[in-house]
Amino acid sequence: MANLIVGATGRTVTSGFLKSVLQNGTGRYVCQLQRITLKFCKASGQSRGVRDYVENHLLDFAAANPGVVVYVTPKPEIHARLVAEYLNGEVHTVFVDKKSAEEIKQHVQSLVWRSGLPLVRLRKTQHTETPSIQGQWTPFTNRPASSTVALEERLKRLKT
Repeated sequence: MANLIVGATGRTVTSGFLKSVLQNGTGRYVCQLQRITLKFCKASGQSRGVRDYVENHLLDFAAANPGVVVYVTPKPEIHARLVAEYLNGEVHTVFVDKKSAEEIKQHVQSLVWRSGLPLVRLRKTQHTETPSIQGQWTPFTNRPASSTVALEERLKRLKT
């Protein structure tokens, strides 16, 4: 979460190209979320949403995601948060003080869908690591030279 800086603008957030986890999807899909820890206070009113999520939604989440280890850690006087650990070693923390159980459910689901790679602003919607050595295609690429010369002469006349 180094790129999530308070007061950050589009220029301060790192930019890059779209990446995916190496070979994920060539065989079977592997969820990149390894474990999620719910830390909250048993008595605090700010942790009410987390307690409600644990009571009503956590078993459904665990049944739907058997590959994700879930830890529930109640500690006194602690800010409620979700700590997600991914297979690539990244750790993401989401503070969920004063959030409802439905909002926490959405945060948990977004953590499941993430790859663990840092969030970046996309430079382009498409990118290739190995660009074509043939060059870029133009309408004149496969035309005979005589037709292109005639077209170029017509263009020169139109411009003047």
